[in-house]
Amino acid sequence: QYMGMVRQWQQLLHGNRLSESYTEALPDFVKLAEAYGWKGIYCDKPADLDDAMKEMIATPEPVIFDCRVAALANCFPMIPSGKAHNDMLMGDDISDEEVGRAIGKEGKALV
Repeated sequence: QYMGMVRQWQQLLHGNRLSESYTEALPDFVKLAEAYGWKGIYCDKPADLDDAMKEMIATPEPVIFDCRVAALANCFPMIPSGKAHNDMLMGDDISDEEVGRAIGKEGKALV
């Protein structure tokens, strides 16, 4: 299992040199949430996502939402480190190289 955002940052900023962003086993996040008295929600089907998100939003207590996506899918929109919200990268047909260039030297130092 890849750690989505961690893997994405390593891919985009460190030439896809992955470190500690993959594990063979992850905890059952629903059970983990329940152990703390919270709500755990699991979703792995796009068709179920809207209902799962509505359930999450309607839940007054803390929620851990285990939402599974394709193993190598990147997470967009993305705010490059050191940039403002209006510099958000939408991900529509954007290459890894373009994303890498969008994050300057100062921003890379923040990651």
